[in-house]
Amino acid sequence: MKDYTLGPVERQFADLIWENEPLSSRELVVLAGEALSWKKSTTYTILRRLSERGLFRNENGTVTSCLSREDFLARQSRRYVEDSFGGSLPRFLAAFTAKEKLNGAEVEALRRLIAQSGEEK
Repeated sequence: MKDYTLGPVERQFADLIWENEPLSSRELVVLAGEALSWKKSTTYTILRRLSERGLFRNENGTVTSCLSREDFLARQSRRYVEDSFGGSLPRFLAAFTAKEKLNGAEVEALRRLIAQSGEEK
């Protein structure tokens, strides 16, 4: 998937799929109509666009994701840190905590995450 960003409406549409997959393309048309007031043609146009980007697929009338919501958010987050902070997670965390300090539970959760994710020595 080359383009990790989604506009607000595309994100709502993606969330509909992630929350209901697998689903038929007909079901998706109904959900998008209810949630976004979209017509059938709009639903299929956006589904095709997001499928071309490698996020979803529509095979034999069944819509599924190629990338989970968690994987999508992880890629989007990595790209943001790379683009905005030169790939430096410490610089990102410094900026994130500059105005509002982390509470004890957040600090402990980050410590556990770092310990689990750290390189083996």
